[in-house]
Amino acid sequence: MTVTGRLVWITGASSGIGEALAYDLSRRGARLVLSSRRGDALCDVRERCVRPEEHVVQTLDLAEPESLHAAAERVRSEVGPVDVLINNGGISQRGTAADTDMAAVRRIMEVNFFGAVELTKAVLPTMQRRGRGHIAVVSSVVGKFSTPLRTSYAASKHALHGWYDGLRAEVHDDNIGITIVCPGFVRTNVGSNALDADGNPLGERAQEQGIPAEDCAAVIGDAIEQDRAETYVGGWETIGVYVKRFFPALFRRFIRQYDGT
Repeated sequence: MTVTGRLVWITGASSGIGEALAYDLSRRGARLVLSSRRGDALCDVRERCVRPEEHVVQTLDLAEPESLHAAAERVRSEVGPVDVLINNGGISQRGTAADTDMAAVRRIMEVNFFGAVELTKAVLPTMQRRGRGHIAVVSSVVGKFSTPLRTSYAASKHALHGWYDGLRAEVHDDNIGITIVCPGFVRTNVGSNALDADGNPLGERAQEQGIPAEDCAAVIGDAIEQDRAETYVGGWETIGVYVKRFFPALFRRFIRQYDGT
């Protein structure tokens, strides 16, 4: 489906991949709902989009599930029915499985998995009644395999694959597309926002390796418009998906040497 003239809701839109998606999709002619916890940053993003007057800001905290249905109702009543939902908001992790506090594990699952599922369930009924729509979820290559220091993050992304793969089959006859996006390394501030073993943000420097966020956003935009079921974005690290599938013993030896950076 083309996004031109469609209402597209992007979570995690105040920075990183979500911000780049806002610019890319506004250039393609979409009307946007921009969401994250940071209203001021969202307003700045909106002003840098093409046709800023056509886009709206809706602050949102994915860790507060009770607020998501209310936000979806506000968007529906004040802006219109959502044509495309892009579940992009999330947090990463740096900490061993043994040391990571369970509160941090639960927060990662709440934001990355339950938040995306809750918001999807909030917009899905309207898509089903209209007989059209598209839902994209930004997972990760670690949604296909796990690495040291990211066990809980990987678990949350694995869960997304299980839920959205099943949803894709369920809503096929409703003419609703599901796209799972698996980025590798992308240059964003995801490292600064990642939780340490105690559940505190690391505050380290931005991700320097990987592809630019705008390149990732362009691939995601194409994947949505081409109704791809799943797409990988990145460099050499995406090869890990195929190494694990076809050479699992080799992959296990490699991943033991990976330092998680």
